[in-house]
Amino acid sequence: MSEALNQLLDILKLEKIDTNLYRGVTPKTTNKRVFGGQVFAQAMRAAQDTVDAERIVHSQHAYFLRPGDPSVPILYDVDDIRDGGSFTTRRVVASQRGKAIFNTSLSFQVLEPGLSHQCEMPECPGPEDLPDDSQRWDKIREQLNPTAKARSAKHGPRLLPIQMRSVEPIDYINPVARKAEQFVWIKTAGELPAEQDTGLHNAILAYASDFSLMSTALMPHEVSIMNPNLQPASLDHAIWFHDSFRVDEWLLYHMDSLRSSRSRGLSRGTFYSRDGRLVASTIQEGLMRLRDS
Repeated sequence: MSEALNQLLDILKLEKIDTNLYRGVTPKTTNKRVFGGQVFAQAMRAAQDTVDAERIVHSQHAYFLRPGDPSVPILYDVDDIRDGGSFTTRRVVASQRGKAIFNTSLSFQVLEPGLSHQCEMPECPGPEDLPDDSQRWDKIREQLNPTAKARSAKHGPRLLPIQMRSVEPIDYINPVARKAEQFVWIKTAGELPAEQDTGLHNAILAYASDFSLMSTALMPHEVSIMNPNLQPASLDHAIWFHDSFRVDEWLLYHMDSLRSSRSRGLSRGTFYSRDGRLVASTIQEGLMRLRDS
């Protein structure tokens, strides 16, 4: 298991400081903002701790309200909205310095059988012969000036807990207009202990779902996340879990973007296991404002 993955597991172990109140921390970073996937996943872990283990999260819907400060702990306040016969609902507000930076609603369900269908898994090359995206980031940085290197540092290092292998990598330095669709194989940078609970696998996938999703909406516009005139930010994020999976085994992350307008881009993603099961879906709207030079 990599050091970065160990660090991710540590930040997903929240400190319980009172009934339904938890404290989360951010690892030391040069970034000025907390990675949105971290807050999304930590909020899920806080909610999971208040729910019976046999009830599994099946959906989470969130809004990012303010940038998170990496130097300040994040408080997660869980509201026990409802405990029904088969569904449980929780609301979580994350705050720093007395102000909300994030809020989310989660729904949990007792596992039960029922009608089942899915979209077929897209055909694409497997992960075995693809280079790791972290290697591409290293090569990209070698070509950048100091200002651009600092900007790239906001995106590259967080890939380390999660291995990512893009089927058709985006050219971040010289982007070209292309279809708003990408395929990325993902898994944790190391195996997780066999006894780890389903909730942890769900939280890590929620964390990873924030990678690359918003950049999909930029692909038709010859603009990359590295553009110094781009002001990007996650506005909201939702994820649904459909089936069981292990996040330390390869999953295909298929992303596309349906629309961009009014400085916002809407992107969606689906996760498939190697045996072709659609195990989770996600959708996000992001700010993609281009400022004057």
